[in-house]
Amino acid sequence: MVNIQYYHLAVKAVSYRASFYTLGCRLNQAETAVISRTFQEKGYRIVEFGEDTDLCVINTCSVTEHSEAKCRNIIRSVLRKSPQAFVAVTGCYAQIGAENLKKIEGVDLIVGTEYKMKVAQYIQTPSKLPAPVVLHTRRISRDNFTVEAIGNHSEVTRANLKIQDGCDFFCTFCIIPFTRGRERSRKLGDLLREAEELARQGHKEVVLTGVNIGRYFDEGRTLLDAVKALEGIDGIERIRITSIEPTTIQEDLVDYMASSPKLCPYFHVPVQSGDDKILKAMNRRYTVKDYLQFVERVVQKVPDVGLGTDMIVGFPGEGDAEFENSRRLLEESPLNYAHVFSYSRRPGTRAAKMDSPVHPETIKERSKILQQLSRKKRQNFYSRYVGRTVRVLFETRNEEGIFTGLTANYIRVGAITNLDLSRQFRDVRITEVLEDMALGTLL
Repeated sequence: MVNIQYYHLAVKAVSYRASFYTLGCRLNQAETAVISRTFQEKGYRIVEFGEDTDLCVINTCSVTEHSEAKCRNIIRSVLRKSPQAFVAVTGCYAQIGAENLKKIEGVDLIVGTEYKMKVAQYIQTPSKLPAPVVLHTRRISRDNFTVEAIGNHSEVTRANLKIQDGCDFFCTFCIIPFTRGRERSRKLGDLLREAEELARQGHKEVVLTGVNIGRYFDEGRTLLDAVKALEGIDGIERIRITSIEPTTIQEDLVDYMASSPKLCPYFHVPVQSGDDKILKAMNRRYTVKDYLQFVERVVQKVPDVGLGTDMIVGFPGEGDAEFENSRRLLEESPLNYAHVFSYSRRPGTRAAKMDSPVHPETIKERSKILQQLSRKKRQNFYSRYVGRTVRVLFETRNEEGIFTGLTANYIRVGAITNLDLSRQFRDVRITEVLEDMALGTLL
C-alpha cells in the first residue's frame, strides 16, 4: 500500500498519446470507456491499441488462468512496440495478482479495484518509473456509487452502461467476489445522466452491465424501475439486459419485457451445468428443474425471445453422466446458444480445494461437443426467421464487406450494400443463414 495522496496529481497532460486494452467482460469494456474519457479530459490523445503510444492502460480479467496469461502477453507486446510507454495495469488481475504483475519488467503502475476509476488522477506525466507503484487495498467499498465521467463509446454503436458492481453469491468456482468486492449499485440519477449523454452522442442502444445486475437496488428502486426510467430518455430506442442470474429475475420484469417498446426481448441466463449434483457443488441457487421452468415461462410470455446461457465443462466431479445431463439440457431446452467455458481452477475459491479433477483432454473434448451443439442451435434459431422481416440496428462492415448488426432478440444479421448503415435502424428480409449470421435484403 502507498500514500495515495502523493500520487493524486491533477496536472493537465499536453499532447501525450494514450491507448487502452480491455480483457474480459462487458463491465470491463464499460469501465475502460470511462477511464479513456478521463485521460481524454486531461489532454491525452487517444490512439488505437498497437500504435506507438506514451501511455497504455490495460484493464485486466482474472476469471480464468488463461485470461491472466493473456494479460501478461499483452503487457509484453505493448513494451515491444513502445519500450518507453508508461504501462498502467488495472482491473481484476491487478486486484489479486499485483505481486505477479510487479515481476514483469516495464510495468509502472498497478491499480486495484478500489482506485481503478481514478487511475488518470494518479499519473502526473507518463514517464517510466524505476519500480512499479501499487495502489491497492483489500477493503473495497460496499456503498452505492456514481461514475464521474461519461464513457468514451465513439467507436461502437451499442454503448455499455455500468449499473452495478460486485457479487454476494460466492459460487464456488468464481473469483469475482474477491476481485470486485460485494454487491453495490449505481445511483439511478447518475446512470440516467450518462444515458442521456449517450443518447446525445447518437447511441440508440444501451447495454446494461454489471456483475449481478438482477440485484440492482438503489433507494428502493429495482432493475425494472431503472429500465422504466431509461425508457423515458429520448433517443434511446433499445435497452438490453446482459448476463443475469436466473434467481434474480422477477416475474414482473419478464411480464414487462413482453410488452415493452424498448426493452429487448432477450435474456442471457447462465446455467453453468445441467446436473443437480454439480449445481449444488457450484453453490448455484437453483435446480435444473427450476431453471427449465423459468426458461419455459419466458418463452411462453415473451414473443420471439432470444435466450443464451453460459456453461462450464470440467468442474470437479463432472463425470460422463453429469456431462451428458448438461449436453441434454442444451439440446432439448429452448436455449438458442451457449458460451462454453473450460473450468479453470482459481486459487482462493472453494472449488480449488475440491477432489476429482477432470483430465484436461476430457475437458477439451467436452467443450468441443457443447460448442458444436451451440452453433447448431444458433443456426436453427436463425433459420426460423428465413423469409421474415426483422428490424436491425446496424453496427459495422466486416472483413468480407458485409454490413452487420443485431435484432432486438440478438440475431446477427448481415446485408450486402455499399451504403454506410452505421447506427441506423433498417428493415431486412432474411434470405439465408450463414455459419455465424443471417443474411438478408434491405427493404
